[in-house]
Amino acid sequence: MDGHGGKPLLYPHGFKAYNSRWLMPYEESGSPSNLYYSFDVAGVHIVMLGSYTEFEPGSAQYRWLEADLARVDRGTTPWLVVLLHAPWYNTNMAHQGEGDSMREAMEELLFKARVDLVFAGHVHAYERFTRIYDNNANACGPVYVTVGDGGNREGLALSFKNPSSRLSLFREPSFGHGRLRIFNSTHAHWSWHRNNETNSVVADEVWLESLVSSRQCMGDLDSYQDSQSFSLNKDEL
Repeated sequence: MDGHGGKPLLYPHGFKAYNSRWLMPYEESGSPSNLYYSFDVAGVHIVMLGSYTEFEPGSAQYRWLEADLARVDRGTTPWLVVLLHAPWYNTNMAHQGEGDSMREAMEELLFKARVDLVFAGHVHAYERFTRIYDNNANACGPVYVTVGDGGNREGLALSFKNPSSRLSLFREPSFGHGRLRIFNSTHAHWSWHRNNETNSVVADEVWLESLVSSRQCMGDLDSYQDSQSFSLNKDEL
């Protein structure tokens, strides 16, 4: 953090070692940078975004994301998933606000494209949110999941804000891992497994319906950008 309004540091010419050793399919997806790219697998279009390179409107990453989302064929890849590092929504005390500027720049693009899921890391804990757009529950927004709890030398981020946000449905500062299973074009299952159990334990799970199957969300997008907030239970989205 740079101390100026909590904005993350950007490294337009950094990550030289990473870029030299870990080549991602950025050229295949029309990206100018190894730090953001996309690919298709098993009916899912997966978009990897870079939290530590330029992302504001007009930047190379923003223009690439706009073009990449416009090319998605939801008939071929009905599920649309985005991954990034610094979470856009976070009730943990660690890394508060570090994803805010990126969210403010790019969230509308994801909402209009009807992204189903957004996964983040960075915070060493687990948290699952309801479907959100612009800090409000929205039936046509993505489900946001922070799964930065795979293990690290710094330990867990143990403290969450209290009281919790109504947008946060499950949160726990434990080491664990997640599993996303795509069953068909309309249904998927997400589960989070706590690692410190003797036996495998599913600590959190939810069935998901793809937004492509929603007549409301795939209709006239402009008619639903201001859709009313709604409440969801823990077991169904």
